[in-house]
Order: sequence, then structure tokens, then C-alpha cells
Amino acid sequence: METLNAGSTHHPAPRQPRAKDKFLTFNLGQGEYGIDILKIREIIDLMPVTFIPQAPPYLQGVINLRGKVIPVIDLRQRFDLEKSKPTERTCIIVVEIAAECDRKMVVGLVVDSVSEVLHIREENIEPPPCLGAVHGDSDFIMGMAKLFDGVNILLDIDRIVSPAELEAMLTAAH
Repeated sequence: METLNAGSTHHPAPRQPRAKDKFLTFNLGQGEYGIDILKIREIIDLMPVTFIPQAPPYLQGVINLRGKVIPVIDLRQRFDLEKSKPTERTCIIVVEIAAECDRKMVVGLVVDSVSEVLHIREENIEPPPCLGAVHGDSDFIMGMAKLFDGVNILLDIDRIVSPAELEAMLTAAH
């Protein structure tokens, strides 16, 4: 245990970045978003998706990723953004999300492009603004990261779809 002499000034060691302070940032349209790096499994190139009849519009379908069938969500459609044609930068972020009964589910998220991994300190994250009646549809917004060049919307990826929708995806994927 460190002791301090009277009159001495103690400067704590700089806080080391923690994994939970790191976010993978990506683009959708004109917006910048971030996901906790601990939720990311991998980033893959866009690949053919098998359509699932009667699925929600944002569920593009499923892919076979090294022998495992996983659902793929088009985040543009999930966020009611204008459709766009895929580019060479369009990719799938494979994430692990919490499902009911302490289960984990692997899901692919189609995004326009991946930017970088950012260390965002807790003091630079504000709660999402209260959007009135719209707020219930945006529970997946964890916070707003204040950056030097703007604001990134940080997503709580575990809430991007409801438990009932997750269960339907689990059923469709198997």
C-alpha cells in the first residue's frame, strides 16, 4: 500500500483502456454506429443469403458460416433507412447476442462499411435522448458517444431484436 507524505501530490496512474471501453464503429447511410467489441466474433465479406419466407423484412435470411447456419439482419432495414446497393465495402459483422434462458445466439449484421475500433471513455458517453413515443422502438440505443468530429450512436446489440423475434430466428435457422 502506498503512503503519501503530508504536502505531497499524488497523481494516480493513467487509467488503462478496458475491453468494455472499446467499440467497433461502422457506417449505415450517413450515420456512424458502434458496438461493444466484446460482442464481435468476426467480420466477413458479404456472401449469398438464403431467403426465409414470412420472416420480418429486416431478416435477410441465413448463411452457412463454416457449417453453422446463422440469421442475417440488414441493419439498414431494421433502422428504417433507405435501401442501397451493396458495395465492395459492405460486409457482415458477426456478433454474439444474449437470447432467452441464458442462451447465446450468433447473428450476422449487414452494414455499409466498418470504420475502426475506438476507445471511448465512459465520461464521453451520454444516455440516449428521450424521444417520446419513438423511444420504445429505440431501446437498442445504449448511448451517444461524443467524439471530436461528431457523435456515434452506441448500440446495445442484445436489444436489436426482441426475445420473440430472436426465438423465431432460432427456429428459422434450424
